[in-house]
Amino acid sequence: MHISILVPENSVMQAIADPQYLFSAVNQFMVAAGKSPLFTIELVGIKKEVKINDGLFTISISQLVEDVDKTDLVIIPALFGDMKSAIEANEKLIPWIKEQYNKGASVASLCVGAFLLASTGLLNGKKCSTHWGFQNQFKSMFPMVEVVDGNVVTVEDRLYSSGGAMSYWNLLLYLVEKYADRQTAILASKYFAIDIDRQSQSAFAIFQGQKNHSDDAVLKAQDFIDKNVHEKITIDQLASLVSIGRRSFERRFKLATNNSVLEYINRVKIETAKRNFEISRKNINEVMYEVGFTDAKSFRLLFKKTTGLAPIEYRSKYNKMSILQ
Repeated sequence: MHISILVPENSVMQAIADPQYLFSAVNQFMVAAGKSPLFTIELVGIKKEVKINDGLFTISISQLVEDVDKTDLVIIPALFGDMKSAIEANEKLIPWIKEQYNKGASVASLCVGAFLLASTGLLNGKKCSTHWGFQNQFKSMFPMVEVVDGNVVTVEDRLYSSGGAMSYWNLLLYLVEKYADRQTAILASKYFAIDIDRQSQSAFAIFQGQKNHSDDAVLKAQDFIDKNVHEKITIDQLASLVSIGRRSFERRFKLATNNSVLEYINRVKIETAKRNFEISRKNINEVMYEVGFTDAKSFRLLFKKTTGLAPIEYRSKYNKMSILQ
């Protein structure tokens, strides 16, 4: 099986080196078991030497894209820096990615490599994962692609994408299982000390408020929500605050933030609860009341839906004082 790891301009070195290392290690596992190596791995690019990480490193490629007639799997690493600039720097790769996909290759993007994959148009009308911190920008740039919130790995029509940062290891292990077998994927997960089958990046996400817009009325409502997180806030209350009819307010809020009003309120409350669990000794009920909830079951369900963890699990995972008790 032929794997082409792209080496784009303005890409992340680790997201190139790690898949090369992993698939090479799987070949070594095969040889140690008395089998033939499974993968032929090439670093592929537009030119023989590509500068990455803002020019800090140079990678020598093994094959020019123009010399690759057909491959089985294209891996697009995470991009580095400004996404629009990174895409512009790699426009010449886009026709080649589309060509290989149309010839039957699968294409896998790692983290924000999804921006380059989406630039091909192959993801239009399909689902995709990317880094949680870039989801709003991705949605803005590629409105025809459905971003799956929280997913570590998303698969559709030979297109594979991963969540943020080190989540790409879970996609790489998924591909090892697909092209080798489950036992080899488990061996690789143990060799590289990676938690196999992790399905959500939600516990790592930080809700950033989504205030990069110019709607002053919505910004005023967001500011009110932030300062009154301990209260039960209603849509009518916010619409009255900014002197806009409820339906118009809900429409403008969704357009500006990519969240409904209730979704936004709940995300602010859960983000505040997360910070409380991380840095204080408060128990679950104390934190629940501080963010305006009175029903423990509703709070637990919303917290787990948002983070992928129950409140007590989140506190145990991220609170140092809890760990030391």
